[in-house]
Formats: sequence, structure tokens, C-alpha cells
Amino acid sequence: MYAIVEIGGHQYKVAENDVLFVDKQNAENDKLTFDKVLLIKDENGNVNVGTPVVEGAEVSATILDTVKADKVLVFKKKRRKGYQKLNGHRQVMSQIQIEGISASGSSSKKKAAKKEDISAKKTEEKKTAAKKEEATTDLSSMTVAELKDLAKEKGLTGYSSLRKAELIDALK
Repeated sequence: MYAIVEIGGHQYKVAENDVLFVDKQNAENDKLTFDKVLLIKDENGNVNVGTPVVEGAEVSATILDTVKADKVLVFKKKRRKGYQKLNGHRQVMSQIQIEGISASGSSSKKKAAKKEDISAKKTEEKKTAAKKEEATTDLSSMTVAELKDLAKEKGLTGYSSLRKAELIDALK
């Protein structure tokens, strides 16, 4: 069984008990889970390709060590100008070991529930904003004469000398 997982913007083909070097992972404890699983192939040969990720799949890993990679040298030169510059750095990497690959994880259900809660809140906010907009657009779409008639029906006084914006504020 293997999976293709995205870790830190890079894609890795991983299997259980694999040890690999990835960009430095900041974790409070040594356990990591990666939920951006792009592909899973199980023991039976069935391939599950995600669109873009496989729903509910996750890869669990442990951090073994934090090390520096080999030195990368950057050499800059301009011909006939006497300009040469040599820079280098060593990238910090995390050495991780893949513990397991699961096709359906429990944390994805929690994330789905959170997403549903957030989407429900957003729809409620949109409905209340739409109601407020309807009230304002109804008044703003009316002509000054219609607004004055409406003010007369509501019993407002002194509406004859008001401008359209002032009439709308008075009617609210």
C-alpha cells in the first residue's frame, strides 16, 4: 500500500515505515498527520485518485530528527566586470517516518462538521444582509414623489422640504 501525499508544497510517494526528509515541520509533539492525500493504492491494487484530494484519507507520521541538508552554493558572476559573489546556505529539514496510511480518518468527519457549521453561519449572515439590503433598495429605488407619499401615509411631518436621502433616513 502506498500513497502520494502533499507535505509543505511538495508531493511525496510514501509507504508504511518509509523514512524521508521534508521541509521543517513545526509540531508541538512528535506525531503528525497529513490530510492532503492525492492518491492511494491499496493491497488489492485498487487505485483511488482524489479530486483534488481523497476524502477522509490521511497519513500519520512521527518526527525522528531535525537536521540540516547539504550546503547549496549560489555563485554569481558578471563577465569582464570583476564581479564574483559566492553565497550558500543549508536548509533545515525534518526527518520523518511514516507510521500508517488510512483511507478513512476520523478527523475528516470533525473537519466536515466544522465546515458545515461555518457554512450554516455564513448562509444566516447572508440572509440577514439580504433582508437589510431589500429594505434599503426598496426605498432607494422609489422616486421622491413616492417617498413623500409613503411619509404622508406614515404620518411624518416636514417631509415636503426633505431630499431623497433624508426622506429614506426618516422612513427607516
